[in-house]
Amino acid sequence: MLVTAYLSFVGLLASCLGLELSRCRAKPPGRACSNPSFLQFQLDFYQVYFLALAADWLQAPYLYKLYQHYHFLEGQIAILYVCGLASTVLFGLVASSLVDWLGRKKSCVLFSLTYSLCCLTKLSQDYFVLLVGRALGGLSTALLFSAFEAWYIHEHVERHDFPAEWIPATFARAAFWNHVLAVAAGVAAEAVASWMGLGPVAPFVAAIPLLALAGALALRSWGENYDRQRAFSKTCAGGLRCLLSDRRVLLLGVIQALFESVIFIFVFLWTPVLDPHGAPLGIVFSSFMAASLLGSSLYRIATSKSPGQENPVESFIAFLLIELACGLYFPSMSFLRRKVIPETEQAGVLNWFRVPLHLLACLGLLVLHDSDRKTGTRNMFSICSAVMVMTLLAVVGLFTVVRHDAELRVPSPTGEPYAPEL
Repeated sequence: MLVTAYLSFVGLLASCLGLELSRCRAKPPGRACSNPSFLQFQLDFYQVYFLALAADWLQAPYLYKLYQHYHFLEGQIAILYVCGLASTVLFGLVASSLVDWLGRKKSCVLFSLTYSLCCLTKLSQDYFVLLVGRALGGLSTALLFSAFEAWYIHEHVERHDFPAEWIPATFARAAFWNHVLAVAAGVAAEAVASWMGLGPVAPFVAAIPLLALAGALALRSWGENYDRQRAFSKTCAGGLRCLLSDRRVLLLGVIQALFESVIFIFVFLWTPVLDPHGAPLGIVFSSFMAASLLGSSLYRIATSKSPGQENPVESFIAFLLIELACGLYFPSMSFLRRKVIPETEQAGVLNWFRVPLHLLACLGLLVLHDSDRKTGTRNMFSICSAVMVMTLLAVVGLFTVVRHDAELRVPSPTGEPYAPEL
């Protein structure tokens, strides 16, 4: 298993590098932005955002292993994961309103503080303290995926008056480097936890300086901005109306809820499946992220041109395929959401999307909690397979509804809008 993990990691990295080089060579020449003000603004955003993402990814490989190291039972660990997902749902519903009221810059600094506290709770073996840490992690996740993007868009359009067409290029580049950071974070987690022998708590401690630096840079170089607050009830009501009135939005929500709930359950399951066989968890995680990066590269190339538990090797390869699918799924879903959901209703609609998503994941973990270890894991993977079949049916339904919609076709490379490069 050890050799398989390292060989797979190297092979996936080589494949990603080859695809990216091929895509760069095949990419038609375009105008590069030489606006120094924009490049500096983009750099100011990236240096804070990437530090926050790196700190987030650094904690992922050894979370389950840490709880296991503290001698908690699988059912107790499942409850900790459920607490984290539930807090993400609750805080996610109010995150947009909180960010608009508090201010985007202050919200990013608050993220650094709450996530640092979340990491510090991992030093305790007290179950209640760890539950509090999971709640803080849910709040931090909600802030990470709302405050940073909201700050950038407001500054880009309102303060600097840059063309709105440049925004997708910034976030597309951020998505690519997010994958790269995830791969590097897995290796770094393996280095501090295993190679240096510091144990599974070490990645969480190592994440704190990154979070502190992100908060300090935001305080120093970012300006504050606010937005006109929209009542929480109006946000939810508007999102629900949009969800129910447009069949495309409803099907998109079904796809997101089914697919991403399976991913959340997979995040819980992969460590207990592979760890007993001596898998290097950080390298395995990096391999997952490299597979996801490979999927994203395949998506970009495609759009530019128009489990047996007892066999750990088979399980590992199947998990890589899941992450490959993630790399294809997330950029595709992002594109469809931008095209299908009205911009004014996106916050409300996405709040409704996340409710069944996290409920399904929580229910799956609770069912697993009440099941025998081996039988429960096997049955859960079977259920996840059935959910993915339902997702496929929803995709087919969405395709049937939108197949004649020219707005949802990916533009040809020659018709792409001007995208500045850093």
